[in-house]
Amino acid sequence: MEELLVTARNNALIDPGLHIWTWEVAMYLFLGGLTAGIMIFVATMALLKADDEAPFASTKLAVIAPVVLSLGMTTLFLDLEHKLFVFRFYTSFQLLSPMSWGAWILLVIYPVSILQILSTLRRGYPQVARLTEGIAIAQIALDWCESHRRQISLIAIPFGIALGIYTGILLSAFSARPFWNSGVLGPLFLISGLSTAAALVALLARQHGEKVLFVKIDLALILAELALVALFVINLATGNGQQLEALGSITGGPYTMVFWVLFVGLGLLVPLLLEVLEIRGFANRVAIVAPVLVLLGGYVLRQVVLDIGQESTWTSYPTQYNAELLDRLHD
Repeated sequence: MEELLVTARNNALIDPGLHIWTWEVAMYLFLGGLTAGIMIFVATMALLKADDEAPFASTKLAVIAPVVLSLGMTTLFLDLEHKLFVFRFYTSFQLLSPMSWGAWILLVIYPVSILQILSTLRRGYPQVARLTEGIAIAQIALDWCESHRRQISLIAIPFGIALGIYTGILLSAFSARPFWNSGVLGPLFLISGLSTAAALVALLARQHGEKVLFVKIDLALILAELALVALFVINLATGNGQQLEALGSITGGPYTMVFWVLFVGLGLLVPLLLEVLEIRGFANRVAIVAPVLVLLGGYVLRQVVLDIGQESTWTSYPTQYNAELLDRLHD
C-alpha cells in the first residue's frame, strides 16, 4: 500500500482535480434558480388573480422563464466533456440521485412553462396572440390554457420549488465536500432564486405599484436569505475539523472578500438598505441599483459556493500521501 501511495504522489495527475466545475455550472445554477422564481411568481399571481395589481408578473413574466432556462441549459451543455452523450441522463431514473431527479425535473419544466405562457399570452402579448387567429389548433390551445390557468399554476408551483431547491440538494449530497455538506444549501438556493426573480420584476415592471410590491417581497426574501446564510455558517462552525477548515475559506481565507463583500455586502445588505429607502420614498432615483445588485449577488453565491466546495475535502492529499513524508516516517 505504501509503495502505491508513493508512486501515486509522484504522478502529477493522480490528485483529484480541483475546479472541475467552472463558471458554466455556476451560471446554470443561477439561471435555474431564477427560472424557478419566475415560475413560482407567475403561478402565485395567477392564483391571487392579481392581473391588475401586478400586470407584468401576471401576464408578461412567464415568457422569460424558458428563455432563461435555455441559456442555463446551454452553459451546462458547454460544461459537458462528452456532449453527444447527454441523452444518457434520460435512459434511466436513479431514485437516490439528485442529479437524476434534476435531469427529469428539467424535462418537465419546459412544457409547464409553455403552458404558463399560453395561459397569459392574450393578456400579456395580444399582438402575438392575434398572429395565431387563423390557426385552429393554436386557438384551441390558448382557450384551453386560459380556462385551466389555475390548474396550470397549481402544477407550476411545486415544480418551480423542485427546480429551485434541487440544485442546492445536488451539492449537499456530495458528502465528500465538507463545505457543501449542509442541509441549509437547498433552502438557501431556493430563497435566492425567488429573490432574484422578485428583483427582475422590480427591474422590468412599469407600473409603480407593482414595483413597490415586488420590492417589499424581495426585502422579505433578502431577510430570509440572510437568516439562512447565518444558519449555513453556524452549521459549518459547529461541525467537525474539516468543516471548520472549509469555513476558514470565508473567515480569513482566500474567499473572504468575495463571500462577505461581494455576496453578503453588495448582494444582500446594500440592496436591503436601498429597498428600505425606496419603500419610504428616499431612493427612487437609484431604484435600479438594488435589483441589479441582487441579481449579481445571486450569481456570486453560486460561484463562490461552487469554488469553495470543490476545494474543501476530507483528505489532505499533499500531506497524507506525500512520498517525502513517508520516507521520514521510516527514518
